[in-house]
Amino acid sequence: MAEVRLTGVNKFYGAAQALHSVSLTIADGEFAVFVGPSGCGKSTLLRSIAGLEDISQGSIHIGDRDVTRAAPSERDVAMVFQSYALYPHMTVRQNMDFGMKVNNFPEADRKRRIAEAARILQLEPYLDRKPAQLSGGQRQRVAIGRAIVKEPKVFLFDEPLSNLDAKLRVQMRVELEALHRDLKATMVYVTHDQVEAMTMADKIVVLNAGRIEQAGAPMDLYNRPATQFVAGFIGAPAMNFLTVRMQAGQALVEGVSLGAAPEGTAQLGIRPEHLVLRPAGEGQLQATVSICETLGGDAYLYVRLQDGQTLVVRTDGNTTLDHGSVVGLDFPAARQHHFAPDGRTLASGGIAA
Repeated sequence: MAEVRLTGVNKFYGAAQALHSVSLTIADGEFAVFVGPSGCGKSTLLRSIAGLEDISQGSIHIGDRDVTRAAPSERDVAMVFQSYALYPHMTVRQNMDFGMKVNNFPEADRKRRIAEAARILQLEPYLDRKPAQLSGGQRQRVAIGRAIVKEPKVFLFDEPLSNLDAKLRVQMRVELEALHRDLKATMVYVTHDQVEAMTMADKIVVLNAGRIEQAGAPMDLYNRPATQFVAGFIGAPAMNFLTVRMQAGQALVEGVSLGAAPEGTAQLGIRPEHLVLRPAGEGQLQATVSICETLGGDAYLYVRLQDGQTLVVRTDGNTTLDHGSVVGLDFPAARQHHFAPDGRTLASGGIAA
């Protein structure tokens, strides 16, 4: 396997710039996940690593090789697409074999690689079936198997689970994590689903408008977001944000102090699970429940403050609170995040940024 190193990567489509001076190192054996909203540049960045997009400026290294201008076939990478891209007239075995056969791999080596990939992905009972005879999850495993047999230095995944239903996505997430552990491979994975990112990644790279907002371990981004954008993107449900007024070093909402905050704070953030519910009449602020969503073990209360600002509160699934209920809310200082008008983090969890 190999390290992937991007240095000053820019990508232009005419006058439009899709990537802005992207520099990033993905360590050998690391599972890196690119996340961000639609159009943020994550797929363009992945395709640039694969060689399917030519970068306008900068360099890309895989291992000790500069592959900036190398053809895709010369980069020693394997890519798994969202659409599976299987040959419908070929069996599972033939689909996995095709690329090796075209490249004149010895037959014995091809058989060994197919057998190993089928074992890892539990595809042995399906080797003689065609894609139409397989479920969506099985087809995606075949697409992954076709990548494994290449024994590449780097695996690239472009939203491979987005075509699957919710239950299959969870199952395939677990299988991909196990695959990474077994192969000890360098993997780069693109998704718009931050739950996938949090559960699978060694490193999350959050992109916004073609720029890296922050890169790091999942819980580092969760607990210490560098910007309000990262804070709002990482975590489900998203972090709550309140517009505050600063007075004598205190963050005020509805004229009530929620605690000390750094000078220049414009927004106070707090996650739904960190808000503390109190009976009506107690707590720092009062709120009215608009909607209660029960998910079994948890429930999400959508509440409105008296000044019209809305929040989500995560609570026990057995709650009896519902539309129209009045509750009190506390905002623990140790769980607050503070943001400047330009979105920079000023403090996270009571710690100055």
